[in-house]
Amino acid sequence: MENKKMRVGIVGATGMVGQRFIMLLNDHPYFEITALVASARTAGKKYSEAVDGRWKMTDACPQRIADMTVISSDDIDTVKGLVDFVFCAVSLNKDETRALEERYAKAEIPVVSNNSAHRWTPDVPMVIPEINDSHLEVIEAQRKRLGTKRGFIAVKPNCSIQAYVPELTPLLKYGIKEVVATTYQAISGAGKTFKEWPEMVDNLIPFIGGEEEKSEKEPLRVWGKVEDGKVVPAATPVITTQCLRVPVTDGHTAAVFVKFENKPTKEQILEDWKNFKGKPQILELPSAPAQFITYFEEDNRPQAKLDRDIYGGMGVSAGRLREDTVYDYKFVGLAHNTLRGAAGGAVLIAELLYREGYFN
Repeated sequence: MENKKMRVGIVGATGMVGQRFIMLLNDHPYFEITALVASARTAGKKYSEAVDGRWKMTDACPQRIADMTVISSDDIDTVKGLVDFVFCAVSLNKDETRALEERYAKAEIPVVSNNSAHRWTPDVPMVIPEINDSHLEVIEAQRKRLGTKRGFIAVKPNCSIQAYVPELTPLLKYGIKEVVATTYQAISGAGKTFKEWPEMVDNLIPFIGGEEEKSEKEPLRVWGKVEDGKVVPAATPVITTQCLRVPVTDGHTAAVFVKFENKPTKEQILEDWKNFKGKPQILELPSAPAQFITYFEEDNRPQAKLDRDIYGGMGVSAGRLREDTVYDYKFVGLAHNTLRGAAGGAVLIAELLYREGYFN
């Protein structure tokens, strides 16, 4: 592995997820930010001007980044000369996002996307690195379709499924039949703070557009198999969800009920969670949590405020595992939605792609 850092651009650098990328990539051992890319209206401005009054991170923007000039997302030729690959987190509609990401890929710039536009493109891997790193092999077929040598697109799944899919994955061997999940989702999932969204204080909104469909279907794609250069989603288990917006800054919580073909013991489940690890832990990737799933014995854990930042916000938490009167078991899961669920998850994918040679 080379010691030289890879040059990376952030497309959608002025948004909340783009800002999170900046904080995660500052002083990263593999990657160095060399391009900040955003809409034409902020192009040409210093980054500090572009985010003036809109900086949402707790820590200040690093001075080197604040002094960089923003490049228009349409100026792909300029970006290409500055980067080895890009992260993409834009606020466009799906058709526009899909087209933009393909333009970058066809310009031989690999794209690691935080957007949902390509999650159902059959030859685009949608990856939780600990769970389905094998899906990266479809990149070869995608490059053939795009006519590229280096360029490709890889995406991360929806933020809310990271609160329960990790816990369910090692239990698939028991034949999961049905899953009921209710997610309680933080306001940062909408790219907002309480200052910008005062109506969320002391409130709960029982609807998040498009979220329930994603929460029910995306796990099946993560659990799918690669056949003939495409990801074929799993047919089971049946998953039904409800998604609520709650007055929490960061951290998506899930209340989950699960029914099995072959019901395991509680001890078996806890052992499976404790021992569950994947390629990021084996390779000791910089962003990988040492323990993927942490189980809390206390009745009142996990809590968003106390536990979302476990392992730098990249660990997943679980608690309250117990037998149920209708289903076999129920439990509570928690994941940091803008770290594990968004920018951090994408950085972890990029680290895996780097170590596996996909950026070569």
